[in-house]
Amino acid sequence: MYTDFKTLMADVAACTKCPLCETRTHTVFGEGSPRARIMLIGEGPGRDEDVLGRPFVGKAGQLLDKMLASIDLTRNDVYIANILKCRPPRNRDPQPSEAAACIGYLRAQAALIRPPILVCLGRIAAQYILGQEVRITRDRGVWRNVKGFDIMPTYHPAALLRNEDWKRESYKDLLAIRARYDQLLKEEHE
Repeated sequence: MYTDFKTLMADVAACTKCPLCETRTHTVFGEGSPRARIMLIGEGPGRDEDVLGRPFVGKAGQLLDKMLASIDLTRNDVYIANILKCRPPRNRDPQPSEAAACIGYLRAQAALIRPPILVCLGRIAAQYILGQEVRITRDRGVWRNVKGFDIMPTYHPAALLRNEDWKRESYKDLLAIRARYDQLLKEEHE
């Protein structure tokens, strides 16, 4: 059990629990507000993220920033992390053993931040967070409450770059996320 980000970050940076440590440039811990009410979770870092050590900084990250702006949020309002903290070769899907080695770090981040809302960016993240098979075209936009977290799967920004037809549905998800966020803020001030 971690009690601070500094120790958790050091453990992630020194991690050798799976072979991905051998090919990484940097670990990608996560970033954003340590008091965020919304945590966005992707599957793993890509090439740009590996180089810079920051999540969602490539083209998908630029789109994510625009998506957040469309609901009047910024990276400073949320926390962004991934299932994996190291880049899989050629950005392939995480192997179950890699996710199993890394998911404890994500759980520790969530335990420190305690965000009431988790947004799973894409099928892979949703499957590992929800612990069940997910078809993103079927399951996106549906709230689930698991262990006190309100969880919504939605399209990964990289998928939206490949299929612009999904942007309208994705925007509906964003509006629902913003509404849930506003509801939380209202309840906190009552």
